[in-house]
Amino acid sequence: MSVPTVLERIIARKFQEVAERSARLSLAELERLAKAADAPRGFANALIEQAKRKQPAVIAEIKKASPSKGVIRENFVPADLAVSYEKGGATCLSVLTDVDYFQGADEYLQQARAAVSLPVIRKDFMVDPYQIVEARALGADCVLLIVSALDDVKMAELASVAKDVGLDVLVEVHDGDELERALKTLDTPLVGVNNRNLHTFEVSLETTLDLLPRIPRDRLAITESGILNRADVELMEINEVYSFLVGEAFMRAAQPGLELQRLFFPDQVKKTVQTLD
Repeated sequence: MSVPTVLERIIARKFQEVAERSARLSLAELERLAKAADAPRGFANALIEQAKRKQPAVIAEIKKASPSKGVIRENFVPADLAVSYEKGGATCLSVLTDVDYFQGADEYLQQARAAVSLPVIRKDFMVDPYQIVEARALGADCVLLIVSALDDVKMAELASVAKDVGLDVLVEVHDGDELERALKTLDTPLVGVNNRNLHTFEVSLETTLDLLPRIPRDRLAITESGILNRADVELMEINEVYSFLVGEAFMRAAQPGLELQRLFFPDQVKKTVQTLD
């Protein structure tokens, strides 16, 4: 399995992190916390129902920084961002919890979810069942599995653990080979196509359009990265892609929820500018 260097470093750090965390809190104790957590809110179902209506099903991301861009948003209050997104029409939230590379935190997920009624995905680099159980204990409704970071056996194992603890799975692919592996290995309805090339970091919406014919109709294609303006949204909708994961475009805006509305629900912007302040 060929893994780009940045991702390789992140994955190595994740194994260290799991060892450190499991030394502090055993898997058995974590499983008890997961069982006591709020019931899952139905991440996959929320997206599928919205997309069925041919309405934008937006996963709005709460992300402070990234390895390639550094700090993206200085004024970073997860609960406020979550409320802004909910008012702006988001269907779900994505919260980065990776500490070392994205300046995320588990608490950010908890704070965001407590502030709204939307389902939330824990956006992190999953390599071990411990992290899946941990996600549910934190209150997450869904987890991300990145095909380029996992072999098929591990991917299947993590998806099985997710199902056992009541989590939905969003599987992320970058090319045709990864898509083939994901479809063969997992039955999750959520297939995210990351338009960012992990080797060059270049972004092209053509990645989604190229892979779209190979994604079965009973799966939901979610386009990730590179949605920056109305033309991008309209290009996807013309091609019957109605589900989007967007982070940086919102995080760089003074009012993220209003930016969400401008991009995806422009007809409603004038009606609600005041309520988003």
